Amino acid sequence: TESKGHPITEPAFLMNLSGKMFIFPRETNTAHVKLSPLKQNFNSVTVCQRFFTDLIRGHVHFSLATPSYSNTFLVYWDGTDKEFEISTMDTTGLFGVEDYKRNTWHSLCTTWDPVSGLVQLWLDGQPSVKKFTRSVSNIRGSLIIMLGQEQDSHGGGFDIKQSFVGMMYDVHMWDYVLSTCEIQNYMDYRSFTPGNVLNWRAMDYQIIGQVLLENRAMVCL
Repeated sequence: TESKGHPITEPAFLMNLSGKMFIFPRETNTAHVKLSPLKQNFNSVTVCQRFFTDLIRGHVHFSLATPSYSNTFLVYWDGTDKEFEISTMDTTGLFGVEDYKRNTWHSLCTTWDPVSGLVQLWLDGQPSVKKFTRSVSNIRGSLIIMLGQEQDSHGGGFDIKQSFVGMMYDVHMWDYVLSTCEIQNYMDYRSFTPGNVLNWRAMDYQIIGQVLLENRAMVCL
């Protein structure tokens, strides 16, 4: 909930989120989850997550900002052109996909090798082509990672029409490009190496505003 125009903030803490999911129940320009990385400097990126939404418009999936670049690493769905926008250091690559459907669970992984500058996206086990965005030596700075809102500035600049509405879980981030086999294991719900930058099973997070943490599945007896 929100009070007097200011989002209510819950304290950050470490938690095994296995069997849990974040619920973003409505459009806002405030509600989000801030994730604290286990590392601040790294040379490559892989981010994986599972999500469910009924949104038609564009919406953010993952936002990593530094003081130098608000879109240091951004995963965004363009609802108009029906394609993913993957931004690295404010440089964007566009990825068309065939099977992005509403009201169904999706598994999404995105990789970026800053040395080669190549980005690739995997949706429900299907890889995209590899595209060049930007080549840098490494990623460093004061990282702010968010779910639910897209950062147009370092830690802020939210737009309600870019917000995520739906459910999300199993968020992991690695400081290297995950192998094809590891990505396929994630996609197929098999055993995989958990993230060493963000680990859903040991997550340091902070809920700001109206975001709920609930059990992902209920067993009916």
